[in-house]
Amino acid sequence: MMNNGKILHLSLIGIAIFTIVSGLLQMVLPSLVLYIVSAEVTPTSQHFFAIVGMFMVLFSGALLQALISLQPQPIVLIWAGLQKFGASIAVCLAVIRLIFSPFALLIAGFDLLSGVLIFWYLFRLRTFTPGYPYEQPTA
Repeated sequence: MMNNGKILHLSLIGIAIFTIVSGLLQMVLPSLVLYIVSAEVTPTSQHFFAIVGMFMVLFSGALLQALISLQPQPIVLIWAGLQKFGASIAVCLAVIRLIFSPFALLIAGFDLLSGVLIFWYLFRLRTFTPGYPYEQPTA
């Protein structure tokens, strides 16, 4: 039977992989993703949505690498979690400004939950790794 820490770790790996795949989709077919969130499809919106997809791939790739690393990678977890919170806020603002349909709030919720899980994982990592948070480099 798996413990909660292992379930959280595997969940985050799944989130990272899902976000890499969805980011690649957004890079290659930005008009499809814009259509799904009921946004205006223009050459400009497609271009910028493809750029956002690229950053989704990069941040999630870094998150995945940090999660499968043998050594704790807290700085990567912090930045990946902050990226998820920022994405959630940005999508909510787009819904409020009527750029995206309310359906996009599902995406915002996924990003918010992902950010919470990343920071929960980071907290557990610091709690269960002896000496981890205050370890000083030796000269």
